[in-house]
Amino acid sequence: MTHPFHLDRVVAGVLGDVSPGESRKCLPLAAAALAALAAAACSGPPDAGKPTLTWYINPDPAPPPGLEGPFGQPGIAARCSTAGYTIRTAQLPTSASEQRIQLARRLAAGDDSIDLVSLDPVFTAEFADAGFLAPIPPERQRSFADGVLAGAIEGAMWEGELAVVPMWANTQVLWYRKSFAERVGLDMERPVTWDMIIDVAASHGGKVGVQANKYEGYVVWINALIKGAGGEIVSDVEAGDDATVNLASDAGAEAARIVRKLATSPAAEADLSVSNEGTVLGPFAQAGGFQVNWSFVYTHYPENSVVRDDIGWARYPRTAAGQPSRPPIGGINIGIGAATRHPGEALEAVACITSLENQVRFAIETGQMPALEAAYDAPGLTNRFPADLLALYRESIEEAGARPATPYWATIVNAILSRWHPPRSVDPGKTPEQSERFVRSVLRGDALT
Repeated sequence: MTHPFHLDRVVAGVLGDVSPGESRKCLPLAAAALAALAAAACSGPPDAGKPTLTWYINPDPAPPPGLEGPFGQPGIAARCSTAGYTIRTAQLPTSASEQRIQLARRLAAGDDSIDLVSLDPVFTAEFADAGFLAPIPPERQRSFADGVLAGAIEGAMWEGELAVVPMWANTQVLWYRKSFAERVGLDMERPVTWDMIIDVAASHGGKVGVQANKYEGYVVWINALIKGAGGEIVSDVEAGDDATVNLASDAGAEAARIVRKLATSPAAEADLSVSNEGTVLGPFAQAGGFQVNWSFVYTHYPENSVVRDDIGWARYPRTAAGQPSRPPIGGINIGIGAATRHPGEALEAVACITSLENQVRFAIETGQMPALEAAYDAPGLTNRFPADLLALYRESIEEAGARPATPYWATIVNAILSRWHPPRSVDPGKTPEQSERFVRSVLRGDALT
């Protein structure tokens, strides 16, 4: 199976704009050029004395006021450095897509300065399939997987093996203003559907915040809608570029209907077509209503503020009234670079980074939830977050609807976005079928996104 990254990312990054045919002819030259660049960048004297492990991290949120000492992932690096090795961090770009490109280009070139990586679960399959990650010994796979919530484990597996180790998990819940729900008479103790919250917000001056910019976050919403209707965007992912595309299904049509309904409703925020996790925070604070968003929302609004005191939370909305929702899941997993010169030390570092103690402390500092189930009963965490919110996080992670575990996910995302964006253009009678045909064409190499 030809891996998509090697052709349309690595080659383009080294050779610039070339035709698909030229890119295949130039692939050996591109690989050699990248390897030479990596060797030049990493050249230096041989290992002497105490090794340093470089851990490439995604950005952490801003530290809370008054926090002393190292914060977030750099803090974990400091605590996990030992007499045998030092861990230093190098920060990746903010965008998950840019993180993917930067890491994959360097790992494809065999860069041995990348010892550890913080990796979004959606890239696990791609990186593992391409051989960018060092394998985890079977006995360590079992110990690393012990006690991890099911949804978090699902995003760490590839071909039946644990390819990376969950450090923290994330999920989306339905955040709502308690005063708004009370005013409109909506019982949030019962499961709610997308139709319910759109209708209520539209008729009472509220808003429903979602992520619908032309980026992967919009496909997270589409995937959750399809999963919630009992469908899958793609199945048979082990077939690679021959995977079965299922967008032209009843579940796909139901997802398209809901996207279209919100996009054409007074409940839609004015910037819907460019909305993201951050843009929905302001309208939620001002107009009231609802937003679907990740766990950081609870700590975003200041304590004892009007908004914080008025925030309620409930499970992700149902696509169909009779079926449980499948909340989105994200987070960060820790992988070991395939070319690391210190595989033994890196494996021990992963064990420390993902330990119960560090997962709890990281959650207290950042609001990013643990992947280990036992962490949800830790006193530090239960003192920081309401018990029912922690229970909701744990349930949502356990019963989450993961994005398809395919090395072609980035390609599929771009193909879907080209047919489902902007949201107002979505037609339940046409868009699912058109997008299914296009995704199939892209996977076969007959079309480009």
